[in-house]
Amino acid sequence: MFVLDGRGAVLRCTSSVLDLTGYSAEEIRGRRMAGLAADPGLWEGVLGAAPGKPSEIHTALRHRDGVPVEVSAEVLTLPDGSGARFLVCAVPSALGRRWTEDQALIRALFTQSRIGLIIRNTDLMTTRVNLTPEFFGLSPGPGLPPRAPGMRLSELLVPEDAAAFEERFRGVIETGESLIDWEHSARLLRVPDRERVLSVSIFRLEDPHDRAIGAAAVFTDVTEQSLARRRMSLLHAAATRLGQTLDIVRNAEELVRILVPDFADLACVDLSDTVFQGREPGVFAPGTHLRRVVVGPEGDAWPAEMYQRGETLRARDLESDVLRDGRPFLVPDLAALREEVDLDAERRRLAFPDAATSALIVPLHARGHVLGVLGLWRNGSRTPFSDGDLPLVEEIASRASLSVENARRYTSELRTVESLQRSLLPPAGVELSAAETAGVYVPAGTAAGVGGCWYDVIPLSSSRVAFVIGDVAGHGLGATATMGRLRTAVQTLADLDLSPEELLTHLDDLVLRLSATEPQAGDGESSVVGATCLYCVYDPVTGRCAMASAGHPPPVLAGTGGATRCVDLRPGPALGMGGMPFEPLEVHLGPGSVLAFYTSELVAHGSPRGCADDQLKRLGEGLENAVAAGDAPTGIGRALLDHVLTEPPTDDVALLVAKVRSLPDDATASWRFTADPTVVGQARELVTEQLTTWGLEELTFTTELIVSELVTNAIRYAGSPIGLRLIRDKALICEVSDPSQTQPHLRRARLTDEGGRGLFLIAQIAHRWGSRYTSSGKTIWTEQPLTGFL
Repeated sequence: MFVLDGRGAVLRCTSSVLDLTGYSAEEIRGRRMAGLAADPGLWEGVLGAAPGKPSEIHTALRHRDGVPVEVSAEVLTLPDGSGARFLVCAVPSALGRRWTEDQALIRALFTQSRIGLIIRNTDLMTTRVNLTPEFFGLSPGPGLPPRAPGMRLSELLVPEDAAAFEERFRGVIETGESLIDWEHSARLLRVPDRERVLSVSIFRLEDPHDRAIGAAAVFTDVTEQSLARRRMSLLHAAATRLGQTLDIVRNAEELVRILVPDFADLACVDLSDTVFQGREPGVFAPGTHLRRVVVGPEGDAWPAEMYQRGETLRARDLESDVLRDGRPFLVPDLAALREEVDLDAERRRLAFPDAATSALIVPLHARGHVLGVLGLWRNGSRTPFSDGDLPLVEEIASRASLSVENARRYTSELRTVESLQRSLLPPAGVELSAAETAGVYVPAGTAAGVGGCWYDVIPLSSSRVAFVIGDVAGHGLGATATMGRLRTAVQTLADLDLSPEELLTHLDDLVLRLSATEPQAGDGESSVVGATCLYCVYDPVTGRCAMASAGHPPPVLAGTGGATRCVDLRPGPALGMGGMPFEPLEVHLGPGSVLAFYTSELVAHGSPRGCADDQLKRLGEGLENAVAAGDAPTGIGRALLDHVLTEPPTDDVALLVAKVRSLPDDATASWRFTADPTVVGQARELVTEQLTTWGLEELTFTTELIVSELVTNAIRYAGSPIGLRLIRDKALICEVSDPSQTQPHLRRARLTDEGGRGLFLIAQIAHRWGSRYTSSGKTIWTEQPLTGFL
């Protein structure tokens, strides 16, 4: 500040002149202002002008060090009557511009109509505001200045929104920490149902002594942007999270998690029973049964007066008519609808929660069918549903419907594959004289994992039994069909009474022929090539058990003493792979021994890097414990699965448990003869005596006839030695063995033939008959039922 006389000389000045000129106040006093300026003529002109309004100039003062200092100055002419004639206020030009800009900014903010500015004191009273009262839902009046409401926020906003803003203002005033770009609902008391969101930045105001005098807030209405972001976020969540699984319930749960609480306070999904069964949904008619598969939020937050998760409900006339066309049903005022419709207990539990004020019922519609219903509700603390919500919820519901429909179709395919697979398997439990068995099939968790695992128990001649287990390479319906063909082939070959290694050789040849004629897979490999099979034959008379494997893991054996071990069987190549022959193995089993046949997935499941040693050990431990506990095969199989299969398998699993038995010593009788015609009568006498001992005298005539014919043929065509054995089981079995490899053939003799009627006669008398090769020749056997004798 400078005080000048009439000549422009400095009478007095403030000490801050040192910053502008480098001279102290005492050194400046008495010097002319023009002498301090870089442009003296400018000052002469200003000081010589007639008195009037203050003059503003922009010039430069000469600093002591020779550097000019740009200044902005204002010159005021003082009244006459004293020596002081001029008052000059000078500031550096940069500071002047900043002050001018500050003033312009404040004026601009307080004249804005789209950017709000509000100043509140430490008592949180509004002192200044730039927006009109209409922005706050008020009408200007005599006692209400148009731009200074002078009111608390609780008088403008709904209580919960006002409380949130008050808390933020108070925090900024107390801590001094600014709040930047905070978005929150700011619904007006006059229109509480209308959605409104503000973006607010709050700063503390301080006096020159750094003491808080209030807070200023700059805010804008971002309702449309907030709603758009919310919609995009929900659509993005629906696009990325729905359809990620083929489980129907999990898709419904994900839908509810997307919508609650961001879009609705309550939500539920009701699906038709046909969806879970995989069947094509029918017309959404009155009485359609629905199951409430998911509610949100779950637990105590879901209203107790509503249908709960897992409960079954049915569509009423009104509901089915509304939803049949696939369009959502909007209820902005649920209270009004309560008065219009007949609210019985069933309808109230269906769609009328006590705390809800609006509802949106959306059909889950896909491929021309209504799969179910999505129910949404909002409580009184939120804006009711409106027409603007329909496009968003229709888009999300459409995505959810497609995911549910895909899951339904997948369920249908999975059930079809599982049903076909199970229909091709034998009964789970089989009880024979030779063994008691229990088979278990565990499908994979997905249709892609359902393949061609199978097991079989085949009764053979002479009370023997064959145990079979196998696995087809590949998955799906093709693998299941291949499994059915292989199982049929094994049963056919088993009827020929072949040894295990010979049967697998024939089966391997069949696989090669099938692979040459069936359609090839996409990778050029046949689905039948690479199948595995283990074939095992047990004889309850001798206790011998012979087995061979085509690429299948050997069984686990639990002996009569309870100790378990893996049978030392060397598997040959898988079927159709060629190479080494199949090596047989024969073991002796005592009565009560247990064999556990399994597919590789049972022991490979959950094993790191395909190492199944630990799982195989667990299988042995589980078998040992179950056998020691005296469980039946059914219980043993269940215990093994519980012990080994700790989580759902990625591939299907088959398990066959067989507990072998032996026939009593007095249930068999055997003799050996030479090839002498006189032994035929002797054989008849021995058979008659044995049948009398067994109390089967009524079968004496037919059995003598069978023995006579078979022994006579052996003497005539085969030679010594000749074996005869009777087995008393559920049928009377008669066996005649000879050293010849020639199989007998049944034919019809002509009237002029002297012989050739023996086998034809035997076929008429016996219930079943056949022949099989042995290591020393062949055996012809017959069976006669013991019905009425046991």
